[in-house]
Amino acid sequence: MRILVATDAWHPQVNGVVRTLTKLADAARGLDVDLTFLTPQSFRTFAMPTYRDVRLAMPRPARIAKLIEEARPDSIHIATEGPIGLMVRRYCRQRKLPFTTSFHTRFPEYVRARVPVPGSLIWRALRRFHEPSRAVMAATPALARELSERGFENVVLWPRGVDTGLFHPRAVDLCLPAPVFLSVGRVAVEKNLEAFLDLDLPGTKVVVGDGPARGSLEEAYPDAIFLGEKHGEDLADIYAAADVFVFPSKTDTFGLVLLEALASGLPVAAFPVKGPRDVIGDAPVGALDHDLRNACFAALEISRQDCVEFAAKYTWEVSARVFIDSIQAVGAVLPGRSGAERPRFVA
Repeated sequence: MRILVATDAWHPQVNGVVRTLTKLADAARGLDVDLTFLTPQSFRTFAMPTYRDVRLAMPRPARIAKLIEEARPDSIHIATEGPIGLMVRRYCRQRKLPFTTSFHTRFPEYVRARVPVPGSLIWRALRRFHEPSRAVMAATPALARELSERGFENVVLWPRGVDTGLFHPRAVDLCLPAPVFLSVGRVAVEKNLEAFLDLDLPGTKVVVGDGPARGSLEEAYPDAIFLGEKHGEDLADIYAAADVFVFPSKTDTFGLVLLEALASGLPVAAFPVKGPRDVIGDAPVGALDHDLRNACFAALEISRQDCVEFAAKYTWEVSARVFIDSIQAVGAVLPGRSGAERPRFVA
């Protein structure tokens, strides 16, 4: 079975959407499913206003049609609501082809953090974008409920995973004053990093990631350690060496970094909002508090082994099985394609 995934987020971007799609493709390969990607790499791009590290594609309908037809997919999934997502949606609508979509990003909150646009207008546009989708895939039950309450139809659950072969406890010393409070992610206004960096905490605050706010935050918080982007074993070492993972974002739909931290034996401190609340729930692996400083101190008392055991339940194989099964269950296999005869997976 061949699934074409259209995405405006792709390498060299470092974010949860790119990591999710990359890990999904790896896991799907073991299930005899091939994911191919339609990405900005096939088009001319321009820098996104207010976030120049992100390049937006300028796709043309004829080029989109050519690339899709060359890929000969059994199914089409639209992962993002950007220019590529819009053009692929248009292609499918014009030809009356079924497709599925996923909801990764709370754009209303992201946009409002930058420009004064009413959230209701953005939600209306998102609802219209996803309306023809056979299945709108959401990462958590709470997000799925919220989308349904906002008028989205055909919402299904698609859980995420974590690579426990990479992220696991290990003996690493960063040679920094302890305890080490760590935050990992894009350094951008919507991540609310000031809520972490303003805290009066002992030890050391470490930020891993890059983004448009990094320069101003480094200048404003000279006592914090900014390590820039880290990947693979380097990132895994940093997780394992820290004492608490601090997640100040109030806009994330899931937060893969939460699972990476927990798999590394790192307890979480966060606000009690939908992203961390959906991942952690009532499990004794994190401290959720409207007072983030209190959460940080409470997290220091949490068992690291409990964190590891909790994260072990989230695998990319299960995530891939649910993704594929959802496509088949809603009849989103293209007419006459081989995937229509394949049995459904059961997660």
